[in-house]
Amino acid sequence: MATTSDFAFLGELLAVIDARRGDDPKSSYTAKLFGKGTDKIAQKLGEEAVELALAAAKGERARTVAESADLLYHLLVLWADAGIAPAEIAIELEKRRSQSGLAEKASRRDG
Repeated sequence: MATTSDFAFLGELLAVIDARRGDDPKSSYTAKLFGKGTDKIAQKLGEEAVELALAAAKGERARTVAESADLLYHLLVLWADAGIAPAEIAIELEKRRSQSGLAEKASRRDG
């Protein structure tokens, strides 16, 4: 199961993304995304998720890898925008480890 140390590389990538937040949006796609705000960041994440799903459904392995990287990048931008650390996600996953996926999903509907 994932541990906070397994998420260390995500923390490193998140630090790079955070560092680029204040860069010139004319030369930094990351800064441009932050400049457009949370709604645009969330929209881009959704677009990347759809592109990944389509590539996987078509069995396009190389494109699935590339789209996975795009999705992960946009997820990290969203986390940075929201002030979420990868360790928080690892902790949440660890909490769910001892619970069946069906039980966990049902608990979210009730809460």
